[in-house]
Amino acid sequence: MQSVFWFIAGLSALPFAIAGEAFMAGLGLATLLLSVATLVLGVGVLRRRSRARALTIALEVVCLVGTGVLLLLPVGFNHGLVSLMVNAALPIAVIVLLRKELGQAF
Repeated sequence: MQSVFWFIAGLSALPFAIAGEAFMAGLGLATLLLSVATLVLGVGVLRRRSRARALTIALEVVCLVGTGVLLLLPVGFNHGLVSLMVNAALPIAVIVLLRKELGQAF
C-alpha cells in the first residue's frame, strides 16, 4: 500500500513539472524511485530475505521520524486523519509486523 501511495504522489507531481515548476520533476522522480524501492523491498520480505526485513524496518523508522518532524514544524503539513493514518499508523503497523522473527507465530 505504501508503495502505491508514493507512486500516486510521484505521478501527481509530474503535471506541475510540465507546467513550469522544474523542481517538481526532481521531486516526482525521487518519489517514483522511492516507490520502486519500496516495492522491491516488499518482494524481498515476501521471499523471506532477512536483509529486506531490516531495510524495510529502517525505511519505516525514517518515515516515522520524518512524520514527527513535519508534525512539529509549522510548514503547512496536513494534520488530518488520513494523513496520520498513512504517515504514522501504516509505518508503525509495518514495523510491528516485521519485528517478529521469521519462525515465530503470530
